[in-house]
Amino acid sequence: MFSSPGLSLALETAMDGGGGGGRRSREEEHESRSGSDNMDGVNSGDDPDAGDDGKPPRKKRYHRHTPQQIQELEALFKECPHPDDKQRLELSRRLCLETRQVKFWFQNRRTQMKTQLERHENSILRQENDKLRAENMSIREAMRNPNCTNCGGPAMIGDISLEEQHLRIENARLKDELDRVCALAGKFLGRPVSSMGPPMPNSSLELGVGGHQFHQLQGGGGGNGGVLTSSTSPLPLGPHDFSVGISSASSVVPSSRASNNVMGIDQSLERSMYLELALAAMDELVKLAQTNEPLWLRSLEGGHEIMNQNEYSRLVTPCIGLKPDGYVSESSRESGMVIINSLALVETLMDSNKWAEMFPCMIARTSTTDVISNGMGGTRNGALQLMHAEVQVLSPLVPVREVNFLRFCKQHAEGLWAVVDVSIDTIRESPTVFSSCRRLPSGCVVQDMPNGYSKVTWVEHTEYDESVVHELYRPLIQTGMGFGAQRWVAALQRQCECLAIIMSSAVPTRDHTAITSSGRKSMLKLAQRMTNNFCAGVCASTIYKWNKLCASNVDEDVRVMTRQSVDDPGEPPGIVLSAATSVWLPVSPQRLFDFLRDERLRSEWDILSNGGPMQEMTHIAKGQDHGNCVSLLRASAMNANQSSMLILQETCIDSAGSLVVYAPVDIPAMHVVMNGGDSAYVALLPSGFAIVPDGGNGAVSETDNGDGNGGRGGGSLLTVAFQILVNSLPTAKLTVESVETVNNLISCTVQKIKAALASEN
Repeated sequence: MFSSPGLSLALETAMDGGGGGGRRSREEEHESRSGSDNMDGVNSGDDPDAGDDGKPPRKKRYHRHTPQQIQELEALFKECPHPDDKQRLELSRRLCLETRQVKFWFQNRRTQMKTQLERHENSILRQENDKLRAENMSIREAMRNPNCTNCGGPAMIGDISLEEQHLRIENARLKDELDRVCALAGKFLGRPVSSMGPPMPNSSLELGVGGHQFHQLQGGGGGNGGVLTSSTSPLPLGPHDFSVGISSASSVVPSSRASNNVMGIDQSLERSMYLELALAAMDELVKLAQTNEPLWLRSLEGGHEIMNQNEYSRLVTPCIGLKPDGYVSESSRESGMVIINSLALVETLMDSNKWAEMFPCMIARTSTTDVISNGMGGTRNGALQLMHAEVQVLSPLVPVREVNFLRFCKQHAEGLWAVVDVSIDTIRESPTVFSSCRRLPSGCVVQDMPNGYSKVTWVEHTEYDESVVHELYRPLIQTGMGFGAQRWVAALQRQCECLAIIMSSAVPTRDHTAITSSGRKSMLKLAQRMTNNFCAGVCASTIYKWNKLCASNVDEDVRVMTRQSVDDPGEPPGIVLSAATSVWLPVSPQRLFDFLRDERLRSEWDILSNGGPMQEMTHIAKGQDHGNCVSLLRASAMNANQSSMLILQETCIDSAGSLVVYAPVDIPAMHVVMNGGDSAYVALLPSGFAIVPDGGNGAVSETDNGDGNGGRGGGSLLTVAFQILVNSLPTAKLTVESVETVNNLISCTVQKIKAALASEN
């Protein structure tokens, strides 16, 4: 289901990350030298015409792959560069090729990619060499014209030797570097560090220890506090403690990445600023994770931990400046047990692709823009990188939060890690210019437990422009239930539980269909793509190029967008129209979720049900809760001449919200998927619902009569979204009738849901 095989859980201690590893056999080494073209004879020894009479061997016959074969091979190569024997056999049958030809093609493709990478690295090294040569020439020129250190005038010939001048220049450079690093260490330690003191031993101290030794609390009380503590005698850090990590990073990162530096300042100085910010953010995260009252208080609505801003201002000095005018603070803390070990979770958080897969409904898009340090000793300890992310709440009334931030990882003890994020607005942007959201030191502390689980303490602290959020969602965001720590921990627990079930060889008892293991995997992969496309359509993330429509015949709170679908095998070609809206309903989130996912009640709101109940044909569990599953539904035919319709549906629920996503699917295509076939070519357009609490106290007001006009004490916020193909030609123009149709579809669906829930009271 997931494209990142390195995401190992506590159930699996090691996975193959390089296509088999180990030494290849002599046969494979011999075959890998056969060239990029496919031929009948591999070498002269395989040619039956090459006899002992000295005649030349028969000329090899080359075969060119067809464009279709190359396309299929490239598609599989992107997904799996090292296919096994079974995959090669299946591909050779499908493409009418010999397994040997398929094997050679993949070997040659890997060699080609490696060659391109080496060429790119050679080009970078040549540029760096030219830069060093120019710098060397400038230094030599400066040494030819030395200046007197006393009067500043030109030095007399014979006053200073060339070697001495070189040593003085190098000494001045080292002194400036030492002063800068000492100033950095002094800021972090909270006391001045003299550059004239006794030299520290040049030991391989870890990057970012920060002058503190951390250990576990013995018998600490409180579920959320007591994770870390600081020793009373901080270790004095000398300049070498910082320079070791910095120099190791420069040897890993190609120098060409400096061209991405927005500010265009010296790379060494910018790296020091990033390190200083990361160390301060890590220190603040640890303090927020281990401190309880009066810094953290239990809210009356839901009992979640929220921050006492007055106490925070007293304890912590802001590391990214003061809060901009008009911004509000959002802060929360949550702890929970997760079925994943600390190393696997840290690796997931430090890899942008794995991070997005672990939180699919929260992260719309993410990327690693620069790697400052990969860590030390082959681990993620001391890893520091720049990242960009789009974080979302599934509603068109809440804009996507785009943040550029540093992510810093540190191991504080055996089995005890911390990962912190902090925005870089104060470094890369003008102090007076901010985005609509700033990420203050936030992240998690992960501690291994003896039972294979990990205890995760998550802290979220953000400042954002509240004016861009619709009033309907402001209470949810203010309490931290939209982007806060509770949602991150709940999503992590649900996703890790799902992965544990998928990786387990035992089939859950609730799976009442005899579907094969490969069929389950294909269906889950298809459902994952369906849910991701649904989220992208609701929040208008930059994954797709959406065009927003402003039509007078559309309700004010309904957002309508269009995009072109061209050459995408997972979608029908043409103009795709997406419409979404959010409403408040006077029912609890659990009741609303149970109503929408029940196939027996689907006819009360879904026009695809043909007016009757649906039947669940396939059920694949994704968690302990019965609501976390992927199912295949069949609608009853209206007459004997009409074939029944199949609907693929995924439902998921946790303490932060729930989701119901579905899409009509082609019956022959689903037969292929259920037999383990490739699901990438199944075209679908998803629709569905996202449900979150309204930010109230969790109980519906007794004065509410169910018509939506009662108290706002504990209802639900329901997001309804549809994606529809309005024209099969991508260049066609959108008509007014198409917009009116989808607007009426949303309004009608919402009214039917309200009426059905009111009739149950």
